[in-house]
Amino acid sequence: MAPHSIFSKSLRFCRVFYRNGHPVGGMASHFGPQKQLFCTRLTGRSEIPADQDDSTVSYLVNSCGLSPESATLVSHTVKLQSLEKPDSVLALLKHYEFSEAQISKVVQRLPHILLADVEQTLLPNLEFYCSIGMSRLHLARTLSYNPWLMSLSLKNDIVPAYSFFKSVVISDVKVIHILKHKSWIFRENLSKNLIPNIELVRELGIPQSCIALLLTSYTDVVMKKPELFSQLVHQVTEMGFDPQNLSFVQAIHALYGKETTWKRCQEVYRRWGWSENHIRSAFRVSPLCMVMSEKKLMGTMDFLVNKMGWQSQTIAKHPHVLSYSLQKRFIPRFSVVRVLFLKGLIEEENLSLATGISKSEKYFLDRFVNRYLSQVPQLLDVYRGKVDIQDVL
Repeated sequence: MAPHSIFSKSLRFCRVFYRNGHPVGGMASHFGPQKQLFCTRLTGRSEIPADQDDSTVSYLVNSCGLSPESATLVSHTVKLQSLEKPDSVLALLKHYEFSEAQISKVVQRLPHILLADVEQTLLPNLEFYCSIGMSRLHLARTLSYNPWLMSLSLKNDIVPAYSFFKSVVISDVKVIHILKHKSWIFRENLSKNLIPNIELVRELGIPQSCIALLLTSYTDVVMKKPELFSQLVHQVTEMGFDPQNLSFVQAIHALYGKETTWKRCQEVYRRWGWSENHIRSAFRVSPLCMVMSEKKLMGTMDFLVNKMGWQSQTIAKHPHVLSYSLQKRFIPRFSVVRVLFLKGLIEEENLSLATGISKSEKYFLDRFVNRYLSQVPQLLDVYRGKVDIQDVL
């Protein structure tokens, strides 16, 4: 079904206008109590008095929740001739469960939304975002930071962008991820940079999952001018990366990163005794090892070498472990193995890269925790960081 066909003619917003404090057209009674709330008048006036600036400021403070200072600034950019549209806009936002703080943020960031056409623009856009699976909670949160998403043209902007993103990432869940975390991309001319770049990587035979990662996680690079993006792709190809592997798009991301970050990573590895060959080899295996912070690298290398006793050069052969979390992976697993070794339940304390660190959590729990729970009942709590090692010895 085409995205625009999801809207039913029966799902139309009823704008209820007030005259002398009463709704015109008798439409409010058409809805139940919840729907009537949607059509509730927010202010007792339908027209702004002669002293327009003061009245606009008053409306922004009393109805939109702005501070007097912010309201004064906003009043310079939007002039309310009538309360008809502003009241309808605020009613719509409240119906979609925007909090007062979120409404205030929306108005401050996009004052002219108060003059938007609710029936023709705002409501259809909100309906569409919800129709692809975005909850009202996340919708309000996203739009309060990016209110311009409500003012885009559904036909010319939102639906074409959605259709293209869906063709790349397949699932609505990932489209929602883009909407929430990369919303700026909806404002771009997709045919200028993004579409040609996606077509290029498709021609290279890069798997769909990797292209989706490129769009959702490495958005900045795939939005660059096709000339620059093509150069990066060519460079990665010349370095021998296989387009069929995840490392190909990771290498594109790494090469696009800041040169200062790259040099900083090189300096850290040299401090730990890596040669240039070690660094090049590590990059070929795990390109992301060249886009990490100095603090992250130093902390991880220190733990692996000085706490776990690994050789620095050994880590160079398995650089993917550098991306693992100290707090979530290394320390919990090291603590478990330490307890087992000190209790004489295993012969070697060192965790191997193959079985101790790189394997999944399920594998580790089955191999090192669950099988020893009868001898060490608190072992799972050690793994979860709830019990110190010395408390179980």
